[in-house]
Amino acid sequence: MRILVLGGTKFLGRAVVDAAVARGHEVTLFNRGRTNPELYGELERLVGERGGDLAPLRGRTFDAVVDTSGYLPRDVAASCDALADTGRYCFVSSVSVYADLSAPVDEGSAVAELGELSADEVTDESYGALKALCERAVVDAFGDRALVVRPGLIAGPHDPTGRFTYWPHRVARGGEVLAPAPAESPLQAIDARDLGAWIVSACELGMSGVYNATHPGFTWAELLDACLEAAATEAHVTWVASEFLAEHEVGEWMELPLWVASPAFDGIHRVDVSRALAAGLACRPLVETVRGALTDAAPQDGAGLAPEREAALVAEWHGRG
Repeated sequence: MRILVLGGTKFLGRAVVDAAVARGHEVTLFNRGRTNPELYGELERLVGERGGDLAPLRGRTFDAVVDTSGYLPRDVAASCDALADTGRYCFVSSVSVYADLSAPVDEGSAVAELGELSADEVTDESYGALKALCERAVVDAFGDRALVVRPGLIAGPHDPTGRFTYWPHRVARGGEVLAPAPAESPLQAIDARDLGAWIVSACELGMSGVYNATHPGFTWAELLDACLEAAATEAHVTWVASEFLAEHEVGEWMELPLWVASPAFDGIHRVDVSRALAAGLACRPLVETVRGALTDAAPQDGAGLAPEREAALVAEWHGRG
């Protein structure tokens, strides 16, 4: 197959390219040429901006396009127009498109609406609704040749966000690790390598429609156990009540990565992925994703508790007896 990847090769794009090349497909890249320029020297590269001149794409035909970098509907619509003769358009969206994440969601759940928010700027408030409009642009242009993939949190090697990555590296540091109780609370994340491989398979099979794509689910305890196994270090997990963390204004999702206490987001780790699993999505053992993050992804500023903040919280928690 001739596959065009729209976007950089830092994280998911890299996983898609790796999977496609490993299967012998002819891959072309379209991006700004700034991310990992030393990689994939043997592949055709088209340099351009999503929101700029798409002349390098016009007149080109591909069997499939994988769009990992569409955030603004106008940019996605322009790409669809330039690539109208493409066989299939796979748009990578997000589970953040759902209008109500207070409960479990499936592909039939309502998506967010933009309302009076700007369609020209991505913010925390507009991100999901803009992704939903991007999906609509692809479906309107390609109909039954459109494939929409809604991942949950993406994890593993080369993760630039530091969210999932915080936990393997924190456990590897050793000592007393603060984790949010209850330990059996559910989590979901998907290894970029598993997502990339499945996207390529979906294009090969000519799949269409909408699919949630993340791990079917594991618990906080299973995540921390996987981190302990991968890090092989002396660390002790202290389970701290979410009420205590909220009382001390610990930030959800980023300051304590993956942790969500707000009832409005109770469904973020309860996404129904049965449709994707039935269509061949396979997830590697959690410990392999942890090892990939530990060896090939670095902690990031702003993702995770600062050591002194963690120590103070743990000390006060123990002080409550």
